[in-house]
Amino acid sequence: MSIAPLKKVTLAGPIGLKTEALTALQTLGCLHLIPLRPPPDEPERAARREAEDALTALRFLTNVPLRRRQIRRDPTFDVEAFVAQVLDLRKRIRETEDRRDFLRHRIAAVRPWGEITFPAEGDLSGQRLWFYRLPIKHRAALEHAELPPWAVIKTVDGLDYVVLIAADEPDPEVLPVPRVHMGALPLSALEDQLEDVEIALEALQAERSEMTRSITLLRDDLSAAFTRAELAFAQEQTRDDDALFALQGWVPEDRLDALMALADRMLLAVTIVPPRWSETPPTLLERPVEETAGVDLAMFYQTPHYRSWDPSIVIMGSFAIFFAMIIADAGYGAVILGGLLLFWSRMAGSARARSWRRLGLVNALATILYGALIGSYFGAAPPEGTLLAGLKVIDLNDFDSMMRLSIIIGVIHIVLANAMNAWSLRGRPSAIAHLGWIAGILGGLGYWLGVGPVGLVAVGAGLVLILLFSSDRPIERWTDWLWRLLDGARQLTSIMGAFGDVLSYMRLFALGLASASLALTFNSLAVSVVDALPGLGLLLAALILIVGHVLNFALGLLSGVVHGLRLNYIEFYKWGLPEEGVAFRPFARQEVPE
Repeated sequence: MSIAPLKKVTLAGPIGLKTEALTALQTLGCLHLIPLRPPPDEPERAARREAEDALTALRFLTNVPLRRRQIRRDPTFDVEAFVAQVLDLRKRIRETEDRRDFLRHRIAAVRPWGEITFPAEGDLSGQRLWFYRLPIKHRAALEHAELPPWAVIKTVDGLDYVVLIAADEPDPEVLPVPRVHMGALPLSALEDQLEDVEIALEALQAERSEMTRSITLLRDDLSAAFTRAELAFAQEQTRDDDALFALQGWVPEDRLDALMALADRMLLAVTIVPPRWSETPPTLLERPVEETAGVDLAMFYQTPHYRSWDPSIVIMGSFAIFFAMIIADAGYGAVILGGLLLFWSRMAGSARARSWRRLGLVNALATILYGALIGSYFGAAPPEGTLLAGLKVIDLNDFDSMMRLSIIIGVIHIVLANAMNAWSLRGRPSAIAHLGWIAGILGGLGYWLGVGPVGLVAVGAGLVLILLFSSDRPIERWTDWLWRLLDGARQLTSIMGAFGDVLSYMRLFALGLASASLALTFNSLAVSVVDALPGLGLLLAALILIVGHVLNFALGLLSGVVHGLRLNYIEFYKWGLPEEGVAFRPFARQEVPE
């Protein structure tokens, strides 16, 4: 994969052909529009609002577990009226569910008191009933001298159900608990209302289920609605006068022939120019079907700058390595592989899903391989003399070796980032500065590993290159040399940052050791329980193993994803992709997926 080269295209034609030309360009779907005037909000907002309402209605209907048989042809289908009906039904269902939840809560609060029919207001000579749930330990508070007349209705589960009689609400301080709000209806009336509400809710859900027959019709029209919204937005991006309109945008070089054919067919004037260095074209990563997951990973945190490079392959490879080192167990890798194979056919529905399936397979196999190299299978080591034991070549408990391995991996990762950045900046002085960083980092690693003065020489040479070539400032007068040296001196302050970035890769060792240690601990606990409690200990040991390894596996997955991506997005992007770009957004017809 690579970043697709783009050209800036300007199209011009008669104002009467504007809508037809935009519609044809939208069907072609290869143009990233450049606004030629500030667009007003309302045309796009009205079309967007229509599409968003339809999308809300579609999501509401697709969440129904059992859908009815689809209607695929209905000449009388009025999408606006249907969407309004669906949204109104959604509102009524929400209101009914709120009423049901309120009644359930009120019934739960009233039920312990039993069936209480409240007397009419005049029957108690202006007095009213006030209800409290009082813990038995506070029963002495009922003997308070200023307390109104009271009675304990019942005592259940350590609570006294107390009723006070008073004209006004008693002071909140008279009892150490707040009063219970009973409402005016008895329990039976509340239960009758709840039954009516649940029946009404079932009827509304049946109406919702019936509406699912039109999901296909709605989805088709929704695609058209989003397409109309895009067209309305594009209408406001052109430069118009009484006779002509002009439209400008970025086009991939491999689509220029198709665009020129459209322009010839519609008699549009065309100019094509390469991007100037001062311009920032959008970034379009060319996407082979089998590598879509890598593109998604690369674009998730930051869009690479147009003049940088495509990090997708490096991100996929390094993520698999980091993930495997953090999980650090072949047994867990086998579980991931088994889960992936279980859902293998379900992940074959689209090219994107198949790409993510392939990435999951690579990660699972990498985890199994690394787990075999360190000799960990659900925290247990294979017996001596077996084939699996012979595969173990890395000792996770050799802290010095694991630290060296983690730091070497970090150095390789950051050196690769600088090398790719130097390649993308080739021909500019700052490319040499990245070579200086490579020399300095490798020299520091070599000195730490004991290569002697060679490492120090490489560090010194790297620092000189960074000082002299970190700036791309053009030399127009002698003072520009001073400014370039100042820019280089400022870059030298990043030395401690480079040191810290390399040390960040120690987390690979630390998290892998933590995962392996937890697995070993749970295994040891299970063995101890079996030895201490023959018979019953087997059941407890099985429970410890299942719960412990599930917990450790979940933590390992979370750490593997978060920290595996973090090292790519923070440390690697910092050195390899310091500038952010803008994603290529084609002006195209919109399709709502199934």
